[in-house]
This record gives sequence, structure tokens and C-alpha cells, in this order.
Amino acid sequence: MATPPVDTTAAPASIGLLTIHRGQLVAVAIIGIILGLVGLLFPAVALLTVAIIFGIYLIASGIFRINAALLTSSLKAGTRWLIGLLGVLIVVAGVICLSDPFGTLIVLAYVIGIGWIAEGIVDIMAAVQGSVHPRWLGWLSGVVSILAGIVVFVLPAAGLATFILIGAILLLCVSVSTLVTLPRRAREAKPTTLTAPPK
Repeated sequence: MATPPVDTTAAPASIGLLTIHRGQLVAVAIIGIILGLVGLLFPAVALLTVAIIFGIYLIASGIFRINAALLTSSLKAGTRWLIGLLGVLIVVAGVICLSDPFGTLIVLAYVIGIGWIAEGIVDIMAAVQGSVHPRWLGWLSGVVSILAGIVVFVLPAAGLATFILIGAILLLCVSVSTLVTLPRRAREAKPTTLTAPPK
């Protein structure tokens, strides 16, 4: 008795998925290249965009907290007021960011500078306590972080310009490498049928 022939051709859905995946990678890479070029050629525009996106994020985050305070029934009265007040303050901060985006960037640079200085102090303390091996790497990392934080804190505009430059170069490198290493399309195989030998 012979069994029915079995079709071993590749399913068309897998080819479709690969095509969609390639299309997504190409789209993301092209967008990355465009953004990288904008960052290299027009750093002021890139910085302004960062400030505007940050302001919009703050407003959306504040509105979310206000809605949570108003609509969540399980909150206690004190917690509800605290979350609502925090949401209002965040919305106000977002409006201020949108009204003065370049001022916002300076504040962000100060925050980044303070964070780097704090991280450098932590690295140096870890090197002193011997929790980092080799110790010289902890010392080096701490000193570089503190110096970078001081530079960003003293020259915030230069620090932000450097961020944009490095970010744009990395974005271009990643996007170009994505285009170069796209997964290849599988070659279409000729349909073959296999039949089991009769028993």
C-alpha cells in the first residue's frame, strides 16, 4: 500500500517573513543613516529635536500620572494627591522644556556632568577597596569619568555637541553595517515529491 506523496517544498510563509524582516532592516538602516547625517551636518537641529522630544515625553508622563491619580480607585487619598501633584509638576516641567528647548539642553548637560562625576567617584572608591580587578582600571575609569563630567559641567554646549557628534557617527556605522549584513534571500528550490516504497 502506497502512502500519498509528501510535498517537501518550503512554505511560502517563511519566505514572506524573511522578506518582511529584510524590509524592516532596510527601513531602519535608512532612517538611521538619515538621522546620523542630520546629526553630523546640522547638530543644532539634532539638539533641538532632542529637547523637544524630552519636553513631549515629560508632558505625556505627567498626564499619565494625573490620570492614574484620578482614575485608580485603590489608591489612598494621600498617595492620590501625591501622584497627582507630581504629575502636574512634570507637565509644567515639560511645558517649560518646550518653551525654552536650548535651556533644557543646558540643564540636561549639567545632569549628565553630575552623573559622570558621581560615577567616577564610585569607580575610584571601588578601586581603593579592591573590588575592581585590576585596580588601575578602576582608577583610570574613575578619573576619566570625573574629568569628562567636569568638562560637561563647565562647557555644557561643547559637551552636548560632542554627544551629538559621537552619536551620529555610531548611528551611521551601525546603519551601514546593517545594510551590508542583511540576511540573504533563500533560493527557490524546485518542487520535489517523495513517495514511500510500496509495502
